[in-house]
Amino acid sequence: MEYLLFLAISFSASAVGAVCGIGGGVIIKPVLDLCGLAGVSEISFLSGCTVLAMSCCSVFKSLCSGESRVSFQTATPLAAGSAAGGVLGSQIFKLIRTMFGNQNAAGAVQAGCLAVITAGTLVYAVYKQRIRTYKVKSKAACLLIGAVLGLMSSFLGIGGGPINLVVLFFFFSMDTKAAAQNSLYIILFSQLANLLTTLVTRSVPQFGMGALVLMTAGGIGGGAAGRRINRKMDNKAVDRLLLCLTAVIICISIYNTWKYARLIF
Repeated sequence: MEYLLFLAISFSASAVGAVCGIGGGVIIKPVLDLCGLAGVSEISFLSGCTVLAMSCCSVFKSLCSGESRVSFQTATPLAAGSAAGGVLGSQIFKLIRTMFGNQNAAGAVQAGCLAVITAGTLVYAVYKQRIRTYKVKSKAACLLIGAVLGLMSSFLGIGGGPINLVVLFFFFSMDTKAAAQNSLYIILFSQLANLLTTLVTRSVPQFGMGALVLMTAGGIGGGAAGRRINRKMDNKAVDRLLLCLTAVIICISIYNTWKYARLIF
């Protein structure tokens, strides 16, 4: 039954993540925390692997089908910066976990930060029609922006989530569907760097191989389903789905913050 939950969560989260371009990790991480199916470090690792598999397949399929809307001149330096930031974010998470000596404390910090950041993205999404956007072209600026994205997504264990979309809306004036594809491209590189860092530093947490296999399969299958759904939806429908999803993530993250904080004391 537990393994079926891992599969169901990874599939549904990745499907919705592929539609909106948020990668699925921003759903998988808080939902697994909520269900208490594994420890904080294990959940972060499983979530990252699932998001990596899903984003890799989604980007590859889009490129092969000729339907890709990735702006490589912009997205590639963003992805490079995100990869570097992802390494730093992973190390910061390990530092906080070691400093507190308690996974529940690290979980509370992650959940609290995710609630605050996601609330900010929700406010932006609601009022984005009134907010002036830009078209950043500087490669150095793209690298810096990407590094900040990678740091936050890796530290939070979410892959990228709505944070990527807000940045692509605000700094690069992308529409929702273009931002979704560019976001997945960036997530691919940040999660790959995060995984390689975990392997090189030999800091892979203990995890169930069955859970990893099922979650990866669910991520790939969900990503494929999400791409099909995305083709049938317009930008307004994707925007509405993103708003509803963001509100749900905020509520779950607030609850998870309280749950982990209660376990500390």
